[in-house]
Amino acid sequence: MPDAGLIQFQYLDYRDWQSSANRMRVSSPSAYAMVPFAGSWTVEGSLVYDGMSGASPIWHDTLSGASGQGVHDYRTAGDARLTKYFDGFSVGAGAAYSHENDYISRGGSIDLRVWTADKNRTFAFSYAGAADRINTPEGAADHERKYVNDFLVGITQVLSQTAIVQSNLTYTRGHGYYNDPYKPADTRPDTRRVIAWLTRLNQYLPDRDATLQLAYRYIDDSWGANSNMVEAAWVQRLPLGFSARPNLRYYTQSAAYFYYDPPFPQGFVFGEPYTADTRLSAFGAFTLGLRLGKDFGEGWSGDVKVEYYRQQSNWRAGGDGSPDIEAFTARWIMVGVAKAF
Repeated sequence: MPDAGLIQFQYLDYRDWQSSANRMRVSSPSAYAMVPFAGSWTVEGSLVYDGMSGASPIWHDTLSGASGQGVHDYRTAGDARLTKYFDGFSVGAGAAYSHENDYISRGGSIDLRVWTADKNRTFAFSYAGAADRINTPEGAADHERKYVNDFLVGITQVLSQTAIVQSNLTYTRGHGYYNDPYKPADTRPDTRRVIAWLTRLNQYLPDRDATLQLAYRYIDDSWGANSNMVEAAWVQRLPLGFSARPNLRYYTQSAAYFYYDPPFPQGFVFGEPYTADTRLSAFGAFTLGLRLGKDFGEGWSGDVKVEYYRQQSNWRAGGDGSPDIEAFTARWIMVGVAKAF
């Protein structure tokens, strides 16, 4: 049971580009609140608005919008969760809604967390379901539907006074409309199964007053786009209430079995799964980031986070990446302020 409430505001500025040509820009303000009440309950929720503009490749590295005239879209989303705490466990239920010009998603979730008497070990179980509707202005997708179910089981274990580890296994099963209606000839399977395993370790180092954070994630995708991710971060406390968190992440994935390399539409067979979407190609990527935080006292805190992302085919581990794909670069800046009460 949290012993304090929290209100947080954040603003994200995201940009990406290829070959020195700007592509997408996203501006996203958001708000989050969590309030304990009645001794054993918490209610929490968030709101976010994404304003998107720029150019998105129709396929491979073509810098063009969905209709050839660029992309201008928005997304508004919100979620809420209510949790009840008991002596040895907690039960929560939540709902979520997201609306874009061509995409509406509605979802719900339930979760159970059970901890041992000494509270050094916690087991987590959860289910979430989403029902999406896709309806593009150009008519490529006309009231199409997609349904996704997620199941999670996990454990968090205190190893010592200075170390804690968490391991979660997620199973996702979806069916319905997965095509990208803005990409010519894009025809994807109508089912998808994803198994994800995530493990994280936090080790506090008293001599340095710092924490080492390590993470590994493996994803097995029925489409063939299997991936591995490793990340290391260092959280360093600094004088005057400041803290710094540099991090480095490496990601690598194989290509979906129905992805075909340039030139478009090489490999296309009518009625067979096909995509030229480079997000389903084989590649590797590095992310370098830095977060600076400041504790202002009386429950107030703030932070600034900057991350730089670079994706290239030849950075894929364990094999060659997809050929003739332009390198992709992105950066995002997030500024936040929070008040605990």
